[in-house]
Amino acid sequence: MVNQNIDWELLRSEAKKAQKNAYANYSKFPVGAAALVDDGRIVSGCNVENASYGLTLCAECGLVSQLALTGGGRLVAFSCVGPEPGILLPCGRCRQLLQEHGGGELIIDHH
Repeated sequence: MVNQNIDWELLRSEAKKAQKNAYANYSKFPVGAAALVDDGRIVSGCNVENASYGLTLCAECGLVSQLALTGGGRLVAFSCVGPEPGILLPCGRCRQLLQEHGGGELIIDHH
């Protein structure tokens, strides 16, 4: 397990970098997410919209895909940003994704 001194500014910065790659042609609401993995890696993702909103991939989906692609592990800390100042909290589907890969110990940014 990594040190619990989470560098939230770094996670938010990585989420903002991911946000720049979002495909938000319909909502015009680009989202980026980043998470610290138990081995020290940072994984990130962005939202990818679809004309059929129900098929849209949230940023957390991309993040979890990158986690799997880069060797797996457990998520330790998570941050998500949108176009407005502040952080975003995950939707229900994404909370389940994060639970599957981080469990109850996952710390979600809320400042």
